[in-house]
Amino acid sequence: MSKKLAALVGLLLTAAAPALFASSYLFYVEAQALAGWSSAAKKAIFYSMMPMETMQKPSVGFDYVQKFSGEAGDIATLSVQGRLALNTEGGTSTEAQLYNAFLKLKTGWADVWAGHNRPAMGLSSTLDNHGTLLQPLSMSGFGFDRDWGVGLEHQFADGGAALSLTAGSGMPLKFGGYLLAGRAALGVLSQDNFSAGATLAVGRIYDVMGYDVLSDNPMPIRLAGFDASWVSGAWENSAEVMGGTRDGRGTLAVFWRTGLGLLDESRLKIELQPAVFWKKGEASVQAAAGASFLATSDLTLRTMAAYDGETKDVKLLFQIYYYKGIRF
Repeated sequence: MSKKLAALVGLLLTAAAPALFASSYLFYVEAQALAGWSSAAKKAIFYSMMPMETMQKPSVGFDYVQKFSGEAGDIATLSVQGRLALNTEGGTSTEAQLYNAFLKLKTGWADVWAGHNRPAMGLSSTLDNHGTLLQPLSMSGFGFDRDWGVGLEHQFADGGAALSLTAGSGMPLKFGGYLLAGRAALGVLSQDNFSAGATLAVGRIYDVMGYDVLSDNPMPIRLAGFDASWVSGAWENSAEVMGGTRDGRGTLAVFWRTGLGLLDESRLKIELQPAVFWKKGEASVQAAAGASFLATSDLTLRTMAAYDGETKDVKLLFQIYYYKGIRF
């Protein structure tokens, strides 16, 4: 973690500390155990994607949300969410990971945020992937799961719109690039069982993997996408198409996730996730199948089998995920 990032985290935590014992906060502890097998590495692994990526690894963490209210109701939200993860590749070490670290203000006409939050791009701007094994396109080079910057969001009765301007560096804070993204959506999934969105994004972003910046020079990107989510009975579906140019070369991705909820309140969910990528004029397929079981209100068991057509790697993964709210 850079010194600038560490300083910002310290400021956020310092700001949160006086309100920690107020009645309007939520505090969760998180812990996960994860292990699996990789056919490419030919050994046991303790990560879900790549060794340098942040998701997912054995870790402990927290999720803190503080509401600030006035006479007219909520006026701001502070969110800080992070982990201490275990790296086992090339020796054993720990890595501090910061996900949410933002302050969101309610202005009446829009919610305005600043800090480390989701850019306004596609499905990844609506899905919470903090603890899951299956990941959307943002973890495959099409945007960022989190990025440093500012943004605004407005919810309509029949949809919403969002705009963000971020650093284009993802997990670490690095200056010199930018990512301007906007998304407009029709439908509210929780009330309409359907939502569709359109995304436009331009910028110069860094090639990063986790907290490792792979190039000092940001690359130009131009992307456009369309996404849709719908619920039909026990079935949940999400699909996304995103394409354009990345570093001057054409790129395209087609993504689909379908899930079936079983048992009471869908405590058992079976999911399939195929995706096709065109990069540098070549096509590759990624496919994953996963299952999650809510054993208790705080404990989730997950497993996933995944195939990467570019690396010819097959992974089998098992995860125990604990997430519990506590009061001080």
